[in-house]
Amino acid sequence: MKVVVFSSDKQWLYLNSLNPICELKRVDNFASFETITDADAFINLDVNASNENYHFTKKPIFINSMLLTNSEQNFGDHVIRVNAWEGFFETNIWEISGNANESVTSILNAFNKKWVVTLDEPGFISARIVAMIVNEAFFAKEDNVSTENEIDIAMKLGTNYPFGPFEWAAKIGHQNVYNLLNKLSVNDERYTPSIALKNSI
Repeated sequence: MKVVVFSSDKQWLYLNSLNPICELKRVDNFASFETITDADAFINLDVNASNENYHFTKKPIFINSMLLTNSEQNFGDHVIRVNAWEGFFETNIWEISGNANESVTSILNAFNKKWVVTLDEPGFISARIVAMIVNEAFFAKEDNVSTENEIDIAMKLGTNYPFGPFEWAAKIGHQNVYNLLNKLSVNDERYTPSIALKNSI
């Protein structure tokens, strides 16, 4: 089984650290995907993965698409969205969205990963929750409730989270958190980004 990967150096090292039961071939640009005809699957973890056209194959393609859904982009049944935000992709369970058929599950099994299929919505599940927590922390900062460091310490000690909300924001990227909240707020005002978060970009 051959899986072709377009990713950052860090993501590439992580995928290899899983000791996958398949051959991994790395490419340095998306266009290279179309030149490899013997691949069993493709993984595109680039931040702009959702802007590409995936009609060149019917083999499973896993893409990093946090904002744009399958239905919005009409990707096709062979395209599987994956939560590839920093700190989420490295967890024991991958969140995916799409048709988890036999071909898809065989790839996931080859990486020794557990997975959960979520609805075809922006942000999956965990990223939406963390983005909301980050947003609330920025609201608290706006109201001078406490400092960033104290809020981070309180969340880690009080809830046993691996990171505080400001640490999460730094790890994920303030722009990424803001973009997700902004997209979600179109249909639900609870996700409206705080001014402090917007100003931190």
